[in-house]
Amino acid sequence: MLYALHEMAYTSAQPFRLAAQLARGFWKSPLNPASETAIGRTAYASAELFESVTRRYGKPDWGLETITIDGKPVRTVEQVVWSTPWVRLVRFARNVGDLKRAKKPVAAPSVLIVAPLSGHYATLLRGTVETFLQDHDVYVADWVNARTVPVLEGRFDFHDYIDHVRMMLAQIGPRAHVVAVCQPGPPVLAAAAVMAAENDPNRPASMTFMGSPIDARLSPTVTNQLAEEKPFAWFKSNMIHTVPWPYPGFGRRVYPGFVQLYAFMSMNEQRHKDAHWDYFKNLVKGDGDGVEKHDQFYDEYLSVLDLTEEFYLQTIDIVFQSHLLPRGLLEHDGKLVDLSAVTDIGLMTVEGENDDISGVGQTQAAHILTPNIPVERRVLYVQPDVGHYGVFNGRRFREEIYPRARDFIAANEKLCAVPNQSASAA
Repeated sequence: MLYALHEMAYTSAQPFRLAAQLARGFWKSPLNPASETAIGRTAYASAELFESVTRRYGKPDWGLETITIDGKPVRTVEQVVWSTPWVRLVRFARNVGDLKRAKKPVAAPSVLIVAPLSGHYATLLRGTVETFLQDHDVYVADWVNARTVPVLEGRFDFHDYIDHVRMMLAQIGPRAHVVAVCQPGPPVLAAAAVMAAENDPNRPASMTFMGSPIDARLSPTVTNQLAEEKPFAWFKSNMIHTVPWPYPGFGRRVYPGFVQLYAFMSMNEQRHKDAHWDYFKNLVKGDGDGVEKHDQFYDEYLSVLDLTEEFYLQTIDIVFQSHLLPRGLLEHDGKLVDLSAVTDIGLMTVEGENDDISGVGQTQAAHILTPNIPVERRVLYVQPDVGHYGVFNGRRFREEIYPRARDFIAANEKLCAVPNQSASAA
């Protein structure tokens, strides 16, 4: 019912949105003599603000057709190299000629960046991907919005996620490197352990976890406390809704992205109010830089996707309530996931000192849980003065975190028994 009401509210606002668009055009028109008056700028800003907060935000583009490496432009081609109804494995192939002009080696370690499946699209990691492209052949797990997947495609749960990570690593080839940002930490660690126990030739050469709830019992945040305080039945009764017609996933039970978005925004309600007030004032002043920065952030932040009922509820249970992985109780395909089987996969953990989503200690717990990884293949790093988002994006990520991750991957590439050098040819 909630999903249907949400769609009804959006549809009902359509006439007002159209009116706001007309007003915006009228007050911005150079033919309108009042457009540069205080009244005109205020009217335009009001219409623009209303339209921006009520519009439907679709999946953003990656926008990585050209990146800069060592001051030189390098073209990339977005290639979907493998897919299922639930994910697209996207490779950003760098142009060979451009790499040579930038004096960069064509062969580079393959890196799979596993984006979080927690409400936002993989494009939230645009800055992460662009930075890793400086020195790597980058693949991204681009998860699909559950409301676009027909019910006939079946279910997708926590264990399907583990299997998808394995299949993506198999598509890339032996001994790639995997980077898990936030939510994917537990299933990626489980996938690596299963592959190690089976001596799978496609097991990763290294794994890097950034702000991941490997053991959510440590340094619990508000998010962790909510998951623990509410009974499991509460999440099933209050957080799961049915996709309405006319979406392709009509009838599928999901955790809607807009519910997650409202939860995220309520955690920093005043900050978002202030941001929109500043946006309004910048529109009135004609501050193009301020407006552009606001638009870039919120165009991404307000674009959300739905999660399947089974994946969301199993994540609540396995990761945040029962803590099965750190307790050694997680089973996959009828077998216990044995983290001690991980012996030749490098491990790096990155945490933010001010992370209010995954508290300090939750990610580095992976080091305790994998006792048989040699010490020379480990890196534990806590970045001062950053929150959750700063762990994988922004200036400190580019200047302080990424160089450490780059060096860690390079060291494990050399230690890897089967070198994985793939030509990054567009």
